[in-house]
Amino acid sequence: MKKIITIIGARPQFIKAAMVSRALDKSIEEIIVHTGQHYDKNMSEIFFDQLNIPKPKYNLGIGSGSHGKQTGEMLEKIEEVLLQEKPDYVMVYGDTNSTLAGALAASKLLIPVIHIEAGLRSYNMAMPEEQNRVLTDHISTILVCPTQTAVENLKKEGITQNVYLTGDVMCDSVLHYSKIADTKINSSNINLIPIYEKKEIKQWDLATIHRAENTMDNRNLSVILKVFEKLDKMVIFPVHPRIRKMVDELQNKNHYNNIYFVEPVDYLTMLYLTNNASKVVTDSGGLQKECYILDTPCITIRNQTEWVETLKNGYNILAKSEEQELYTKIKNAKIEDKNKIHYYGDGHASKEISQIILNFKGGIK
Repeated sequence: MKKIITIIGARPQFIKAAMVSRALDKSIEEIIVHTGQHYDKNMSEIFFDQLNIPKPKYNLGIGSGSHGKQTGEMLEKIEEVLLQEKPDYVMVYGDTNSTLAGALAASKLLIPVIHIEAGLRSYNMAMPEEQNRVLTDHISTILVCPTQTAVENLKKEGITQNVYLTGDVMCDSVLHYSKIADTKINSSNINLIPIYEKKEIKQWDLATIHRAENTMDNRNLSVILKVFEKLDKMVIFPVHPRIRKMVDELQNKNHYNNIYFVEPVDYLTMLYLTNNASKVVTDSGGLQKECYILDTPCITIRNQTEWVETLKNGYNILAKSEEQELYTKIKNAKIEDKNKIHYYGDGHASKEISQIILNFKGGIK
């Protein structure tokens, strides 16, 4: 029996791991390690219950901190687990500090690394996520790519061995759980917990903002919220714990009326909100892709995106955090042609990943 340790720590990783864990062959033993990178109950614990993910055997409880502190603590504690469990493989997802720490700990111990979502590139090395994904790819043994673009990106960097194109596990998840969300949730029973005051909603835009370039200080976030205040529809804004203090300060100063600030929501609720939103404004990576799959127009407040396929036919538009540009792009956002190409697969990536692991005979490259 093959033994895998799966390292997860951030909300998108819980969602992806739910699909892959469910698809793994019975001859593969999986041990889940939660680094604690997302430590809020709504960002973490509720996901394991709602998505029926096996509970982690290890919860490292790292929590927040600077990149160096957080990654260093993860590296130390993950190494302890690997020395104790002696797995055949370590599986990591995406581009977080948990991803890099898990990959580096395994690589140093000569344990083959499986990287899910390999090959993504924004080509902006100022982004911590870009650093994490590039470094992880170069020390991974099995590289699982969601798109042909990702395969080509790896090829440009000289990585061609044990590279697999499977489609995207997030597509598996969206297709599976969006059907469940639409049967369980409607506009009268959406589970939204207001941070300041409860608001009535019938139609909405949805927003998520958390990246450092938009939240380093109040200035960029203030501009973004000023634009939201001018939009025609109410903006539902689940607030990431890391920016809560900043949002409190801006709300106390500006008393926004058109923004419904709510606590972080569970995955099914987020899928329902995304699927039924007029538009989505975000700086998230995964949400851009979910919008593409669900045919919801997306405006991404970033200069680049690693999900370049979403930029076709108006599905996703890049915008700067400048008031007039952002307002105009949100107002005019419209999908031009819904006859899209299904770049992210057909919902069977997780099963393919299970077979790749089952059939793989090599060791660390």
